[in-house]
Amino acid sequence: MTAPDHRPRVALDVPPRVTPSNYPAPFVARMAGRVKRQLGDAFGLTRFGVNLTILAPGAQSALLHRHSRQEEFVYILSGTPTLRTDAGEFPLCPGMCVGFPAQGCAHHLVNRSGEEVQYLEMGDRDAQDRADYPEDDLEAAFSAHGWSFTRKDGTPW
Repeated sequence: MTAPDHRPRVALDVPPRVTPSNYPAPFVARMAGRVKRQLGDAFGLTRFGVNLTILAPGAQSALLHRHSRQEEFVYILSGTPTLRTDAGEFPLCPGMCVGFPAQGCAHHLVNRSGEEVQYLEMGDRDAQDRADYPEDDLEAAFSAHGWSFTRKDGTPW
């Protein structure tokens, strides 16, 4: 493995993530129109992640979810996504930001506009993190090997 290149670069020059979604097959199609550029990985960062995420019109950031240990932060660069939470919906615009403490509200972004949305998302990489999905039969656990998914009854996907 080669050492990461630490020279500054243009974020849009970082190649998009090869796998569009880590979700099991029944959920992957719902991530159509989402492109992630893993900026933190490009610099060899291991304790937290930074992604430049782009949502085409009609796309969503993730399934509605909450983390058990991970904290997340989102900063809107362009476009007007809707933040959906289990506490309601909130329109966002460039320059706005929002943070999600561990075990906080379930959340995701939806692009209901006719224009592309770009935002930065940041989160720590707690090896004991779990995620639950209140609208879907899905649970996730994080490990050194990435995310693994089961149904809510514990059976594998």
